[in-house]
Amino acid sequence: MFTCRHIAAFGAALAVMLTAAPGSARAQFGALLSGVGPVNRSMAGASTAAPLDTLGAFLWNPATISALPDQVDFGLEVLIPQSTLASSVAAGSLGPGIPGADLSGATASRAGAFPLPEFGFVHRPEGSAWSYGVGVLAVAGFGANYRGDPTNPILSPNPPAGLGVGPLFSQYALLQLVPTVALQVNDELSIGFSPIVDIATCSLDPGFVAAPDAAAGGAPTYPPLTHGAYQWGGGFQLGAFWLTPSGWAFGASYKSQQWMNPFGYSSRDQLGRPTEPRFLLDAPMITSVGTSYSGFDRWLFALDLRYIDYANTPIYSGSGIAPDGAVRGLAFDSIFALAFGTQYRVSERISLRGGYSYNTNPIRGSQAFTSIAAPLVLQHGLTCGGSYSFTDSFLASVAYGHYFENSVSGPFLGPAGPVPGTSVRSSASADSIIAGVSFLY
Repeated sequence: MFTCRHIAAFGAALAVMLTAAPGSARAQFGALLSGVGPVNRSMAGASTAAPLDTLGAFLWNPATISALPDQVDFGLEVLIPQSTLASSVAAGSLGPGIPGADLSGATASRAGAFPLPEFGFVHRPEGSAWSYGVGVLAVAGFGANYRGDPTNPILSPNPPAGLGVGPLFSQYALLQLVPTVALQVNDELSIGFSPIVDIATCSLDPGFVAAPDAAAGGAPTYPPLTHGAYQWGGGFQLGAFWLTPSGWAFGASYKSQQWMNPFGYSSRDQLGRPTEPRFLLDAPMITSVGTSYSGFDRWLFALDLRYIDYANTPIYSGSGIAPDGAVRGLAFDSIFALAFGTQYRVSERISLRGGYSYNTNPIRGSQAFTSIAAPLVLQHGLTCGGSYSFTDSFLASVAYGHYFENSVSGPFLGPAGPVPGTSVRSSASADSIIAGVSFLY
């Protein structure tokens, strides 16, 4: 039964998550997390047709909450990204005698580790075909923190002291509030719907997406985009879930583009005069289909396929450098993604899981330069985890994920196109540790 106790628990969880949402994170499906919570992460995110917890259901298919018992899930992920930015400039490639010798260097990011909290709640009134729930999920993000490095051309001081932009910092995080309703149409078919409320923060210094200025004379520089407010947005998700008597299950979902308010900043030009740059950063549309099989004793196998439409989503869709020097966009390609997970119930109390995820690379080598602040090049991930039921109504879960190093490289870009004799290379990998608890009532 839905009680004041449950309302209080949800309110507390929401308050904690709004204050603890990560400043930045590096996800796997481009800017998007490939899963949420210890159970869904340990399955590599495969849950479109495999409802094992509320968090995976809210992220990938709202219809699957009809197959869950009344429960509350809490999860906390610590994501530890590692990235390196390298660049080189051949002698004379920027003009006669500029630079006077070949230059090259590499710099590691100091982004640190980021907390990703999640909360989910599902309730089905006795005798009703309707299930209700709400989730609060950290679903997307990226970030980098590269120190200024005079030996690395792209991170060297601004001209005339160097050839680069100096230190590079970025933070982006997207949190979603996902109220959900699902209807069990018959013994096999369920449908679900989630309106989605988004809240996001984004900081970028230098602010490449704004035009550089030379108000003080000399070389133009990009303004800092760090004094900005949280921005709100919204979208929706539809899903269907079909559970057959043979042990096969099938699912499909459509998550709309998340339409955000423009991000605006209280910035300044080189003379300290106030400016107010603005840009649009939405989250992409996602289509998922999945299947699972539970016909073998104690085993569950799940497979999800997804299409993520970055190519038609601001600011991912723009490409190149505008005549005024602003980066038009990250030039991401739309991607296909796969998630495979399996669960084995060792006993009534212990379950073990493992998974593998893969996605095509959203960043082409020719566009590596415009994505140096968002090194979202991860493609392969392996996950594992398990759960232990202390009682019939309380269980704890843990998971670990490793996302293998990948890189992308290409030339510097200017308003006229690629700059011969130059190169920039972004490399990234990540590790993830997740823990959580579930209460069934």
